[in-house]
This record gives sequence, C-alpha cells and structure tokens, in this order.
Amino acid sequence: MTTVKGILTAVLDYFKRTDKTFWVLTLMASLYGFCLIASQQRGGEVDFLRTQIMAVCLGYGAAVVISLIDYNYLAKLWKYIAFVALVLTFSVFFIGIQVSGTDDVGWIRLPGGLTFQPSELTKICFIVTYAKHLAILTEKDKLHTFFGVMTLMLHAMIPIALIHFQGDDGAVLVFAFMFIIMSFSAGVQLRYFIALGVMVLCAVPLVWTKMMNDDQKNRLMVLFGADDAALQTFGWQQYQGKVSIASGGITGKGLFNGPRVADDVVPYQENDFIFTVAGEELGFIGCAAILLLFFLILLKVLMTASAATNPLGKCICMGFFGLVGCQVLINLGMVLGLLPVIGITLPFFSSGGTSVACLYLGVGLVQSVHMHPTDPENKPVRVEISKTVQGSIFAP
Repeated sequence: MTTVKGILTAVLDYFKRTDKTFWVLTLMASLYGFCLIASQQRGGEVDFLRTQIMAVCLGYGAAVVISLIDYNYLAKLWKYIAFVALVLTFSVFFIGIQVSGTDDVGWIRLPGGLTFQPSELTKICFIVTYAKHLAILTEKDKLHTFFGVMTLMLHAMIPIALIHFQGDDGAVLVFAFMFIIMSFSAGVQLRYFIALGVMVLCAVPLVWTKMMNDDQKNRLMVLFGADDAALQTFGWQQYQGKVSIASGGITGKGLFNGPRVADDVVPYQENDFIFTVAGEELGFIGCAAILLLFFLILLKVLMTASAATNPLGKCICMGFFGLVGCQVLINLGMVLGLLPVIGITLPFFSSGGTSVACLYLGVGLVQSVHMHPTDPENKPVRVEISKTVQGSIFAP
C-alpha cells in the first residue's frame, strides 16, 4: 500500500512540474484525430485507428521519459543522436520500400507487417543537434561570423540532401523551414537570409528544368487551371477535397454521417486530407476548432521558448514550432488547393504511426525545456525521483 501511495505521489509531483495545458492541448488534438480517422475508416478493411492509438500511446510514453531528462544533458549526446539519424537515413538507400499512396522510397519494413519512416525521427534528431550547434556558436560568439553561418548551412544540407535523394521533397521543405526558423530565432543576421532568398530565386529555373519530374510540374500547374484530363489525374484529390469541405456548410453533416466520407470519395483521406473529413462532417465549426487547437499549441510552444533560460532551450522549442507550423501551413495549403500535393501530414490528426509517435518525442523535448530550467552554474538538472517513492520502494 505504501509503495502504491509513493508511486501516485511521484506521478502527481511529475504532473505538477509539467506544462499541463500543453499536455491537454496535444492530447485533445490526438483525440479529435481519433474521431476523424474512426469516421473515415468505417466500413473499410484497414484499421487505421488501431495503429494510430498504439502510436500515440507509444509516443506519449516516450515523451514522458524525455521530459524527465534535462534537455541540456540530452543535447550533450548530440554526436550519438546524429549518428543514429544518419544510420537510419542511409539505411533507406539499401532496404527502403515504397508504401501505398507515396511517391518516395523512404520507408523500412519492420516485423509484423509494420513500416517505419526514418525521416520522421530524423526531424526530431535534427531539432536537438541543430539547437546544440546554434547554442555552441552563440556561446563562442561566432553566430554572426561567415564561417559560423556556413557551418550551419552544411549542418542543414546533410539531412536535406539525403532525404531529397530518397524522393521525399515534402520532408525537405519541413527541414528547410525548421532551419530558417531556428536560425532566425537564434539571431543569425538578416543579410544571410536575404542572400539565401536570392540564391533560391536564381535556382528556380534550374530546379524546374533539371530537378522536377513531370508529375511534380503537373501538380504545380494544376493550381493555375486545369483541363478535364488534368483534373481527373493530378487535380482530382484536391478538387474532391474542396467539394467535401464545401458540402459541410457551417455545422456539417454530423460525425460518422458524411456520405462522401462513407464512400471514400477523397483518395487517402485518412492521411494528408484528414481535414476534409472535419469539413464535411463537422463543417466550418469543426475546421475552426482544429485551427484553434493549433494556434494554442503553437502559442504554448512560443511561451516555453520565451521562458527558456538559455539559447539551447529556446532553439529546441523553436525547432518544434517550425516543425508543427510548417506542416500545418503546407497541409492546409494542399487541402485548400493553394499549394501542390507533396505528402505532408496534418500533425496529431493525420493517420500515420511513425509521424505521430515521433511528433510526441518533440512534445517531450518542449516539456523538458519547461521542466528543467538551468541553474546559475549552467549544470544540468538530473532526473529526480520522489523521496516518497525512494522510501517506499527501497525501504528495508
């Protein structure tokens, strides 16, 4: 009885130290996503919901563990984290597979018929390693030097190049966005971003003629008008998605009552186009609720970043902010026909075990920043075990 009481005391002590609002908001988003996935898969043969629930539970558990560890200590392991990320990313070139509904060979098959997408875990690894890089340059007063900025460029280009050659240019955009947000928030001077922007603009003709394939070009061109043939192919998913959203009106047709959802009209609606389920069945109110949840989640991340006591903590939070914010903007842009379809999931909502599990690792990092303020001597705060638990478990 004493042991049980001690464990409960430790759990309560843990949640007192965490950002409870942030936990609630992320779990609310996942629960909302469960409802949308359950509605989309009704009558289907694949149980996406079961996989999603398992992934969220796994990710949540891992997030709790990460939050207990001081982020300063985690960042000291950046060499090992980078090594794991590189091994996983390189492994795709040898044992990678393509799964249904994707254009890239960026997956690894696991026992039991499961698949794993290394790029999702690499995103989280990049947040830690790049934040550490920025923190080191800041401490050595080299963040504003040309050489320092070039090392940052090289750091970012490694995952960007490797994942580009896998064919996952959607993930490349996410990495690029995280790189820009983290660098800017750390204090990299504006002139470097202007120079980068000019270089990107100058490279557009080369990218269009040499790097983009016909499918990618057609997905972009269909945004500016399409004939019937293009609409039936490259613009079909977006067209049907917009029709589904418009059919919901203000209040929608009711959860589990959308006829277009039941007939699976929108291709791969459980994944990249999960927002259209909310649009048809819950209407404008349901869509607005999703946007409000993301606004509050991102606001809490920014608040944690502003309260961080060192550059490392701030950069970690801004990395997660960039990850979630970029994916939300691109996914909604795809669904609403403002951006081409490039395979970006809606965080916390879209079906995808690897994506949501790894996303919760990022949640754990933000919680770690909140829970472990750096002491005056800049020493990591080690994981603390409740004295009550120590006494109840280790007592003679």
